[in-house]
Parts: sequence; C-alpha cells; structure tokens
Amino acid sequence: MTTSCREKVKPGMIILENVDKMPTMLTRDVSTLISDSGYTRYHIIAPLWLMFDNVRDPQWKFPEGLDMEKYDNNMKVDATITCDSAVYFSQKKVWRLDGNVRMRNTAGDKFLTQQIFWDQGKHSVYSDSFIHIERSNRIIEGYGFTSNEQMTNYTVNRPSGIFPVPEHKTESEITDSTTIQSDTIQSEVKK
Repeated sequence: MTTSCREKVKPGMIILENVDKMPTMLTRDVSTLISDSGYTRYHIIAPLWLMFDNVRDPQWKFPEGLDMEKYDNNMKVDATITCDSAVYFSQKKVWRLDGNVRMRNTAGDKFLTQQIFWDQGKHSVYSDSFIHIERSNRIIEGYGFTSNEQMTNYTVNRPSGIFPVPEHKTESEITDSTTIQSDTIQSEVKK
C-alpha cells in the first residue's frame, strides 16, 4: 500500500500553472505619484499597469502606454514623456519606452523616437533608434542618442540632418551651443 502527499483536485478548484508569468498586481486607469528620498519624482498616468514582482527580472509593464512627468526637488517639471508602451526593470532601475516616444525637456526641446532607454542608476538616456529633435532654432535628426537625465546635454550619433529654423531672436537670446564633429552632434542647453 502506498500513500501520496498530493491532494486530489476537487471539482471547482483551479490549478495555476506558470504563476511566474502572471502579474502580482494589475491596475487600470492609473494616476500615481512616485517618490524617492522624500521627494515626489514622477507622476504616471496609464490605462494599464502590470507588476511582475515574482520573476527573475522584476518589472512593471505599461502595455497600453503611459504619460509621465518628471519633477526636480522643487516640484518643477523636469521632463515630460509619452509613449505607446513601456517596461520598467525595477532591480536595474531602467525604463524601456517603445512606440511613438515623445519627450520634452525644461528648455522646451522636443525629442521623437521609436525606442529609448532611461537608466536611472547612471542618470542617462540613450537609444540606437532614429531620433528627431526639435529645438527653437533647428531640427536635428540622426541614428543613436545619449543624454543626461534632464535631456539638456546630449549627443546625436550618425546625424542625418540639421535643419535651421528661421530665427526671430537676437544672438544674445539664443541659449544653446552646438559642436558638430565628423559623426556626432553634441548639444548643451545653458541655463
């Protein structure tokens, strides 16, 4: 005679398989503030937020897109971000933003691309995708991009075009400097 330690499945019981592929939290119509070190850092608005905490690489997923505002220590908006979908790798502190990514920095510069990564630990933003940047006095396009978190000091790799925008400002009102190198464009917004 043998006995088993397994319980028999009773009618109406549900056996869950692949639990690690199920979200630990599912939230719809999200509007939340996220703080760090006692400061409110982000405001996230998303139609769907899935958290996967019980997996090898914990992550938050925003499969239906998100809108985010990033704040400085004085609660001023540092940047705005909108995308079609996003994943936040919580242990690595890295965001991957996908599809129609639109960002704006404090100087009003607009950044448009299909994919961008934001490494919060290294305080950097980067991409290998095509990037379109609209500034007050020019439009810059290229493939590949690295920047600081504030999107004020950046390099565009493999530029494909720099298009001047008609200026209505005097030379002293222009608040940026750009250095063009053989295969990169570096730009810094001065405050």
